[in-house]
Amino acid sequence: MNYTQHLDQALQRLHDEGRYRTFIDIERQKGAFPHAVWRRPDGTEQPVTVWCGNDYLGMGQHPVVLAAMHEALDATGAGSGGTRNISGTTVYHKRLESELADLHGKEAALLFTSAYIANDATLSTLPKLFPGLIIYSDSLNHASMIEGIRRNGGAKRIFRHNDLDDLRAKLAADDPAAPKLIAFESIYSMDGDFAPMREICDLADEFGALTYLDEVHAVGMYGARGAGVAECERLMHRIDIINGTLAKAFGVMGGYIAATAKMCDAIRSYAPGFIFTTSLPPAVAAGAAASVRHLKTDQDLRDQHQTQAKILKLRLKGMGLPIIDHGSHIVPVIVGDPVHTKMLSDMLLEDHGIYVQPINFPTVPRGTERLRFTPSPVHGPDEMNRLVAALDTLWSHCALNRQELTG
Repeated sequence: MNYTQHLDQALQRLHDEGRYRTFIDIERQKGAFPHAVWRRPDGTEQPVTVWCGNDYLGMGQHPVVLAAMHEALDATGAGSGGTRNISGTTVYHKRLESELADLHGKEAALLFTSAYIANDATLSTLPKLFPGLIIYSDSLNHASMIEGIRRNGGAKRIFRHNDLDDLRAKLAADDPAAPKLIAFESIYSMDGDFAPMREICDLADEFGALTYLDEVHAVGMYGARGAGVAECERLMHRIDIINGTLAKAFGVMGGYIAATAKMCDAIRSYAPGFIFTTSLPPAVAAGAAASVRHLKTDQDLRDQHQTQAKILKLRLKGMGLPIIDHGSHIVPVIVGDPVHTKMLSDMLLEDHGIYVQPINFPTVPRGTERLRFTPSPVHGPDEMNRLVAALDTLWSHCALNRQELTG
């Protein structure tokens, strides 16, 4: 077996299909974000504006967050020193879990090192707690949910995206006595569309199913206190398990679930992904808690965020660009070809100092390759004008004209 040859062939396939992912080495600048420095492969540097980051509200540089992290770092040092079961539970972790439980109106919350791990560990553990559990999963659920459901060894049903009739049919076809769980997201990150949450909760009630909601792209940004879309729709009490992240709108790192105290206790006690993982550094937990606490009262920042997204979508629509608009903060521009998407991304970066990463298969279906922009309150009018002008120039006047770019 020539192992190197097989690696070469696997990587070459990605290059041939235009799907090879390139890491852009950037250095964020505290107090100046979304401005950053791109370190080119040749060692030179170029200023760039980041338009594809998940630090949706700029909380990664907020003074409240940084002060809390500095204080915890000075008080405790760098790492937690162990798993949550063995010396890795600190007052900072407990404070954060308390803030999260309060945010979602739940009895408890359980902290993980990422939302991916939280989804994977929880969904793969639930069949151990409910033997015979059937999980009904939206076809566009995140990879972390898919992986957790795949690994749990239990029964699963995949229903068509946001299709209530298909979900109902699948629920009705199974044993009424079997334990059931419906897993879905509030906002789907690639198109920015919303789940029909109230109707899903109604089906869960009708068929005696638990509900599992991923609010990763909504926490901090939606709801009167930033608890997500379920808070906006006054449905938090009807969701059994809420998954969220601390690495996007809250600007730090980590993931969590919020649920009843017994549910969190059971996951804590049975999930290998929780039991055997070193806990987050105390400084990270402190910063996340400060961010959650702050955003519970900073409605102005949420309003600014929504305004920026609406302005960008309006201007891109005015240029005739093929954007998807479901009313959320996510702004996808469909290119429709992986090679052209990568070329457009490269030209924006190299010629205009605008960084937006191409999104290709398997993250999105073939033929729907796109650039996904994430405007934030820290993107001012100048940054917006430069982005719109650059897209107008490239889309309208380059050799890659609009017809070529859209297939």
